[in-house]
Amino acid sequence: MKNPLHYQITEYDCAPTSMLNALSYLFEREQLSPDLIRNIMLYSLDCYDTSAIPGKKGTSRMATMFISHWLQGYGEAGALDVTSQYIRGNAVRIEEGSKINDALKRNGVAVVRLYYEVEHYVLLTGVTEDKIYMFDPYYKDDKFDEADDIEVILNESKKYNRIVPFKYFNRENEELYALGKIDKREAVLLFNKATELTAQNTIEYFI
Repeated sequence: MKNPLHYQITEYDCAPTSMLNALSYLFEREQLSPDLIRNIMLYSLDCYDTSAIPGKKGTSRMATMFISHWLQGYGEAGALDVTSQYIRGNAVRIEEGSKINDALKRNGVAVVRLYYEVEHYVLLTGVTEDKIYMFDPYYKDDKFDEADDIEVILNESKKYNRIVPFKYFNRENEELYALGKIDKREAVLLFNKATELTAQNTIEYFI
């Protein structure tokens, strides 16, 4: 059984929430072991704020990269049919032929760092010709005043809660859902090997 995706419970836990949501989206609940939750939570929320309070500046890029590499090793060890790839810089963009768009078309997901007032992690679960399906772990139940073409969806809790046009992502500023400066971009691409579309298990993808 697939669980509904979760919202963060503090102002700071968007990264571990989005990583766990990625696994909930890709796998059945019965396939997921409790050590996944323990380790993702253990390795995240590693940044200190200006008052030296741990976790109150969220999760670092290094921690995100470590979690991605740990999940890849977890899959290679045979504990779960998961693959994980950490990408950064110019590889992190939303457009036809990009690594993120390709992953979404092949039944994968992407956990990306972008801006929602501050740096923030979300889960990308699908793509159309010009829009991204996203689950933003920061709860919101009404439309964006400053972006009326972003759809807020409340009845697809196992898949997404936003539909966002491409135009928002590739901006190098710190406005809503912008990926920001290229040299600071990062994302994690994840697949369930049993459902990933590849040359071996589909022809339609390549037509």
